[in-house]
Amino acid sequence: MYAAMVFATITAVVGSQATESRVFPYPYREVVLPNGLQVILIPMPSGGLVSMYTIVRTGSRDEVEPGKSGFAHFFEHMMFRGTKKYPQNEYNRLMTSIGAKANAFTTDDLTAYHQTFAAEDLELVMELESDRFQNLQYSVQAFQTEAGAVYGEYRKSVTQPFFLLLEKLKDTAYDRHTYKHTTMGFEADIKAMPQAYDFSLEFFRRYYRPDNTALLIVGDIDADATLKLVQKYYGQWQRGYTPPQVPVEPPQQAERTAEVSYAGKTLPILAIAYKGDAFDPANRQYVAALLLEELAFGTASPLYRKLVIQEQKVELLWANVPINRDPPLYTIVAMVKRAEDVSYVRDEIYHTLEQLQREPPDQTQLRDVKRRWRYSFLMELDAPDKTAAALARIIAVGGGMDALEKLFAAVDNVTAADVSSAAAKYFTPRRRTVVVLKGQ
Repeated sequence: MYAAMVFATITAVVGSQATESRVFPYPYREVVLPNGLQVILIPMPSGGLVSMYTIVRTGSRDEVEPGKSGFAHFFEHMMFRGTKKYPQNEYNRLMTSIGAKANAFTTDDLTAYHQTFAAEDLELVMELESDRFQNLQYSVQAFQTEAGAVYGEYRKSVTQPFFLLLEKLKDTAYDRHTYKHTTMGFEADIKAMPQAYDFSLEFFRRYYRPDNTALLIVGDIDADATLKLVQKYYGQWQRGYTPPQVPVEPPQQAERTAEVSYAGKTLPILAIAYKGDAFDPANRQYVAALLLEELAFGTASPLYRKLVIQEQKVELLWANVPINRDPPLYTIVAMVKRAEDVSYVRDEIYHTLEQLQREPPDQTQLRDVKRRWRYSFLMELDAPDKTAAALARIIAVGGGMDALEKLFAAVDNVTAADVSSAAAKYFTPRRRTVVVLKGQ
């Protein structure tokens, strides 16, 4: 009787959510199980392929305990260690036998586990995934072995100049918030991970709960039959998530600067970052900043043409205004060809931002950027795995498909004056952190 009552609840929620989207081209169904598990089903033509993303709304942002930075990324590794029913070798054997492509990634705001496979294997994959999310099991020895592998991954990462730059930039820009460290964490914390076995068990119990998770299934599926499978394999998963108390970053009062010495050969890299706002489609200045990213620094921008094409002083130029749960860094990065030109490139970037503060962008240019912004998103939706990947972050941060629709509606309404307002609000010296990396 309980199962029948639960499924009745599901179908009622489905009925209220099954509406056509204005931007997203495929129909979808979005439901929430009684245990809090969010389920998003997207049937789409895919030649018999399905992609399944299990999105845990926990990333390096949630590492609030001192000495435990990098643990969300480390725990991603532990999730592949198996269960009593399906030990690691058996899990790998079964995935290989059906030709499934399986992997995972961790970011600041989420951890995602994903598989792409033939539609006829959906139930097997769902059984395997639901089992490890509810019954993960590993020994102290396995835990310590994986900790050594993660430290090896960190030591490999610090040989890359862009990783070193990002590590220094975040550490310099933040004082209290957990965005202060990279997803991999502080090196001292990574070294100490082998002693954190008991903490790892608590981490699993605390964060790997249905009410902190979204299940996204895209491809050649029947929505009704898939919902029944979800209830069968995930319906008994017990809720119990409590959000961590993430420290609030105090307002930055003055520009910060730092330098990084890279032991190898590299062109100088300049990073200029500004404290921004968290994802919010209702915040016109935030949405305008998303467009400013390409308006000011995209490949069709005047600055790109000047620095990269005409003067050839810059090898790479790009900017990023991210989708984050808390205020992130809006970052501009330039790889400069000669060390003596770093100051010149820096000042040209400042000048571009100051000009946008004084003069709104050309209406035609703004319209074209809006079109490219939409087009680039839609072009990623031609296969189940690419569609799921394009949606994972906005589902994790924004809460669901509705956030996507609100965002694109807000982008359509951005005016040239909004762009100037965003430039004036965010891109000011008080909010700025500048880091330069130089090689040997």
